[in-house]
Amino acid sequence: MPILNETFVLSDGFEIPKLGLGTWFIDDDVAAGTVRTAIEIGYRNIDTAQAYGNERGVGEGVRTSGIPRENLFVSTKLATEIKDYDRAVVATDESLATLDIGYVDLMLIHAPQPWDSFRSGDYAEGNLAAWRALEEAQRAGRIRSIGVSNFLQSDLDNILEHGTIAPQVNQILAHAGNTPSELIAYCAGKGILVEAYSPIAHGEILTIPRLVAMAQRYGATVPQLCIRYTVQLGAVSLPKTANPEHLQSNTQIDFVISDEDMTTLRELDERDYGDSSAFPVYGGK
Repeated sequence: MPILNETFVLSDGFEIPKLGLGTWFIDDDVAAGTVRTAIEIGYRNIDTAQAYGNERGVGEGVRTSGIPRENLFVSTKLATEIKDYDRAVVATDESLATLDIGYVDLMLIHAPQPWDSFRSGDYAEGNLAAWRALEEAQRAGRIRSIGVSNFLQSDLDNILEHGTIAPQVNQILAHAGNTPSELIAYCAGKGILVEAYSPIAHGEILTIPRLVAMAQRYGATVPQLCIRYTVQLGAVSLPKTANPEHLQSNTQIDFVISDEDMTTLRELDERDYGDSSAFPVYGGK
């Protein structure tokens, strides 16, 4: 499973594993066990968020994994409704206390707008206020790297122009069937690493015939093909699962997708998320 040993280097010099475990929808009471299992398999990158409600369990899994803290990369995210400095400071302190792992490797602003007004409204000043709190926590050494999630170019420009530290990461929805190529290229040009969440499209593209046929040519499953695709885009891939078999199989991506197939996957348009379209990030807003 070579992918588990591969890393990208952030603009601030810290390394981040190319493959991580996403923990959205993993309940707090099972998060510790899932994280321990993932770490036993070889995962070293664990992603959570205040909104997931499982920071306590994720922290417990990290502390009880038997792996030195410095060998793990743990991310969390500031809740979207926090768009002022004071609450951002408090929420950051709360995440650090709840995780109880000494420091956080990466903390993100979860979205440029609160979920109930996602992709609408002007929160530029609020994002700068929250960003200032993250900058201070980074300078204090309590957070090693800071970044954003679901930010478009205009949202990034606001931070780049008015902040004092540039985001190291932009975590976005990216998968075969929904590849925001212009945004990915813009981030690359600014030294911002892209992380791809839901690289398997929340499970909604597993039966698309073209993907099934392509995966078979590589001796892979559709999830493996999709995870490999995001890594070859130059992004950290964050598939989410609590299933031990899937945790294992998601690491088995020791193949290279051809340039021709990468183009096909990049141009694929598959954004029907079924019932999951009710979530803002899948709703097409």
